[in-house]
Amino acid sequence: MAENVTVIMDEAAVNRALTRIAHEIIESKAPGRLCLVGIKRRGIPLAELLAERVERFCGERPPVGTLDVTLYRDDLSQLADMPQVNSADIDFDVSDTRLVLVDDVIFTGRTVRAAIDAVFSIGRPSVIQLAVLIDRGHRELPIRADFVGKNIPTSLNELVAVNIPPYDSRTEVAICRMDGLDK
Repeated sequence: MAENVTVIMDEAAVNRALTRIAHEIIESKAPGRLCLVGIKRRGIPLAELLAERVERFCGERPPVGTLDVTLYRDDLSQLADMPQVNSADIDFDVSDTRLVLVDDVIFTGRTVRAAIDAVFSIGRPSVIQLAVLIDRGHRELPIRADFVGKNIPTSLNELVAVNIPPYDSRTEVAICRMDGLDK
């Protein structure tokens, strides 16, 4: 299987996108106290980076939580033979908040649907919004992001790789074309 990688956002472009998303979140007039929840894995550091920017622009840091949606996926049986039991690390009450879910890439919408189910299992926010660094299209569910860093039209034989510390040594977004990849 041959692989071709094209960097579509370098570190400066990722930082500009995150700054713009933070401003859009601040300017949103949705009701409730703002909180951010990063979806495991790369949504977690992105939520932290957004919280830092919101604090820099507003003087107040929103609380940040993390969410592992593995057990809420509707395609759980396809993900692994023995799925890991994981949970949320949200040490604040989500009731009556403006909760912004943060993820790196939105693709089919299934992860976001699972995240919404997980959030409702712990409380009832006033509104749930979605912030993603990359929207690559190919939705299978009627879900859209409220805040998008960049829309990247992709084919099904391409993967979008978001590299960000602490999981990666550099910050960038790349498209990997996988020859022979069926889906």
